[in-house]
Amino acid sequence: MSAPFGRVVTALVTPFAADGSVHRAVMADLVEHCLAHGSTGFVVTGTTGESPTLSDAEKLDLYTHVVEQVAGRAKVIAGSTTYDTAQSVHLSREAAARGVDAILAVTPYYSRPPQNALLAHFTAIADAVGIPVLLYDIPGRTGRAIELATKVELAAHPGILGVKDAADNLKVTSRTVAACPEDFAVYSGDDINTLPMLAVGAVGVVSVVSHLAGGHIADMIAAHAAGRPAEAAAIHRRLLGLFDAVMDAEPNPIGVRAGLELLGLPVGAPRLPLLPAHPTTVDRIKGELSRLELLG
Repeated sequence: MSAPFGRVVTALVTPFAADGSVHRAVMADLVEHCLAHGSTGFVVTGTTGESPTLSDAEKLDLYTHVVEQVAGRAKVIAGSTTYDTAQSVHLSREAAARGVDAILAVTPYYSRPPQNALLAHFTAIADAVGIPVLLYDIPGRTGRAIELATKVELAAHPGILGVKDAADNLKVTSRTVAACPEDFAVYSGDDINTLPMLAVGAVGVVSVVSHLAGGHIADMIAAHAAGRPAEAAAIHRRLLGLFDAVMDAEPNPIGVRAGLELLGLPVGAPRLPLLPAHPTTVDRIKGELSRLELLG
């Protein structure tokens, strides 16, 4: 199946300096690190990048900076949408003008629109931007799922290429793959679900843990694609402890930021309302990175 953004799309954290400003030099280092470890695409200013705490000016600067840094070596996807359709259209157009390859369009959160309003919201964005759109279905965070019938209708739009599926429901994934056109790309939105979702037709992952173990994740997906299920399952099992340590101990992106610091990438502390990882979380992540021989 087609993977328009490659198999391993990293949802980038936003590095911050000691004064809380965006640290562009560290972002450049982070992009190079991820490219060297299997990333085929990047989401910039998604929720892993702490988009609610970033100004529009910071977001647009990051799109420009990452597009220039990547220089065509991977796809760049802008997390430029919110629960406000008009603002989502405006910022997404600005992102497109700065050279991003696609838009990640999240379900409007808090307001929890009905399905006909979701259809209108996503269609308005896709009609306006002139570049591909990847839907983002994450009902646990937004309070509203993109229901199957809505996805099927959206999949018929020529500018909507797929969905980042973080519904944490394999039945939903299976039915989405079965009901949507073959070229509608389903990406796992949760690292721990990637291999099971590949088994029912997903094409890759929009990953957080790829910051730390991107090579392993790429190898797992490649083994699955090559018809080596036992090898893919063995890699999946090896990564389970790291998935849990990074994603379950504290809310994302607290854990992955701690992991990057352990790898020597000084991404800094998150912005409030998040705080740095608790020492027990750091120790747990350090133990998993050591077990996987990822620490220098």
